Amino acid sequence: MRVRRRDTGSAPAVRLDAVRKVYGKGSAAVAALDGITLSIDVGTFTAVMGPSGSGKSTFLHCAAGLDRPTSGSVVLAGHDLAGLNETALTRLRRERIGFVFQAFNLLPTLTVEQNITLPLKFAGKRADRRLIADVIARVGLTDRARHRPHELSGGQQQRVAIARALAIRPDVLFADEPTGALDTRTATEVLGLLRESVDRDGQSIVMVTHDPIAASYADRVVFLADGRIADELAAPGADAIADRMTHLGTWDESARIHRTPAPFREPR
Repeated sequence: MRVRRRDTGSAPAVRLDAVRKVYGKGSAAVAALDGITLSIDVGTFTAVMGPSGSGKSTFLHCAAGLDRPTSGSVVLAGHDLAGLNETALTRLRRERIGFVFQAFNLLPTLTVEQNITLPLKFAGKRADRRLIADVIARVGLTDRARHRPHELSGGQQQRVAIARALAIRPDVLFADEPTGALDTRTATEVLGLLRESVDRDGQSIVMVTHDPIAASYADRVVFLADGRIADELAAPGADAIADRMTHLGTWDESARIHRTPAPFREPR
């Protein structure tokens, strides 16, 4: 049974209001995101899915403060990102946000423990050894703490990447296809670890994935098509997710036919 720690009276972990992200200008302008409004509660696991070109990666980059939207607002960990300069935004990402990607992005010359504590050093914080040991134990790598990445399997490397993200105790953990490079068994272990961090610690997770099985670990699945929210499902099974994905192309084409796109105006 899932037992999440959720403070329903608190502000959302992430909120996007009427977010648009446009690439190019004039007749060549393309809206990768076209008016996304979405709130993600604290202590929940949200999966974002959609066909290729639906805006999943752009959504993640804007929500996580890696890219700025053309218009609209993003509030992350209580901060309106539009009001932050690049220095403040970098500090927020470093101290309050965790990232896990398909590529493990581990430094090959550092041990498991050193890779995990690296973000804390960048933030100028002293690593709490008891906390780090606990994080390493949770990802099942206590006996690998002094190993380097080349001595680990792909699944173990991804677990190091997750531990590195969790070590800073982030307000939100963003994951971009975290199981895309893993075999089925290892992917299951990694997804179980993410699920546990929500159930046990109240971690907030936003994960982009193309895999219905991966998405079934989430509390909520949001479907994107043509840069807009097409649908969402609460705690669905993999079959229901796969079935909904097969119809997103139909929704996308219908939206293209029946709606008149708003003219693009350069932001002031």
